[in-house]
Amino acid sequence: MRHCILHTIPRPLTAIAVLAAFASCVDYDNASRMVDIKIQITAPEEYKAEAEVGQHEVKIKSISTERTAVSDANGIATFSQCMPDVYDVSASWELTGEEYTEKTGYEGSPSGYIVTATASEQVLGEAQETAPLQARATISPKNPLVVSKIYSSGSKAYQEKGGKNYLSGKYLEIYNQSSDDVDIAGLYVGLLDSTNPIPYTLANLISDPEIQGTKVVVKQVFQIPADTPFLLKGGECVVLTNSAVDHSDVSDYEQDLTGADFEAVGINDKLEHNKNTPKLTAVYTSSGGAATMNLVQGGPCGIIIFRTTDDINTWAKTYGYGKTSGSLTYLLVPKDVIMDGVDFLKNKANTGPDLSTKRLYTDIDAGCTHIDALNGYTGEVVNRRTVRTAADGRKILMDTNNSSNDFKVSTTIKVREYDEAE
Repeated sequence: MRHCILHTIPRPLTAIAVLAAFASCVDYDNASRMVDIKIQITAPEEYKAEAEVGQHEVKIKSISTERTAVSDANGIATFSQCMPDVYDVSASWELTGEEYTEKTGYEGSPSGYIVTATASEQVLGEAQETAPLQARATISPKNPLVVSKIYSSGSKAYQEKGGKNYLSGKYLEIYNQSSDDVDIAGLYVGLLDSTNPIPYTLANLISDPEIQGTKVVVKQVFQIPADTPFLLKGGECVVLTNSAVDHSDVSDYEQDLTGADFEAVGINDKLEHNKNTPKLTAVYTSSGGAATMNLVQGGPCGIIIFRTTDDINTWAKTYGYGKTSGSLTYLLVPKDVIMDGVDFLKNKANTGPDLSTKRLYTDIDAGCTHIDALNGYTGEVVNRRTVRTAADGRKILMDTNNSSNDFKVSTTIKVREYDEAE
């Protein structure tokens, strides 16, 4: 979920509408014959001509079904006896720095790499028995810091507390995957746009003549204060919130956030704040002035983290797509400074996340995450799955550059807590 060495530009999401229309024309009543669907993962462009992709687990997922298969030496995975349907395709694996050098001929980073192949909203059926769908893999350098948890949904207060919608206990976490301490002083946290309608969807970002797939649009940017070192230990997370107080007496889902690391304070925001909690620096907001983090309860509410030595207030700004004026302006963050990103979309009844509102490029986040509820107030948290526990006891969280795979929803997970490996 960070920028790739290979700056590929994904196909516009307007194609999703075309595929959806095509899918709606498929006569599934007559497509009763089960088929053997083949998917071929092709090598990243950086690979040398003779470098093999190797055998890797490939996943296909429809609204009703999820299947996995392991590819053969030619990168072809066969899914036996599948119903023709519209599927999302994904595969990912890791490369060490040495493996990267061997396969590409370029010097590899000691931190390693993630290789990801995805294809969304693909109509798969008989044709793929003889002509495998091809999904090109891309390479991204691994980063120790990942956005690991987002609690934006809020909850319903206990009846004795008034039974109202409660939104004051929202928070997010950034996790250090590595075994080394990382100084996160000066780290920027950007909140993706959530205005309805979305002024810059992924399709718009690609087609806009000034952006052309090179920048991400954000509505807010906060910074961890840069004047004092803040060492985040390996296997630990930093907790950011708008209200670093104890919310646990409000409902079963709210947390005691008195131990949060940083707090965002807005002008006359009417939230309860903790005088002992360090404050985030509000660097940019689309509406002007200092503000709290605008984490939308039902989504969309995506997050990016990035570092730069630039004065970000000198970066280009824009109005909504196709507009030359307006009351809101948005900041354009260069894609190549982004370390990690999570596209959190709104869920729609019977159809799943609203992919038409996706805002992150597929080489930052190939998928998306979402809560199960349509409008929030359910105490749902999206958090990364745990892959394994390292010898030093550190949790290794899933990071395949695809939030559809990496995240799950919980109503019981606590602040600074991550599940055991599945």
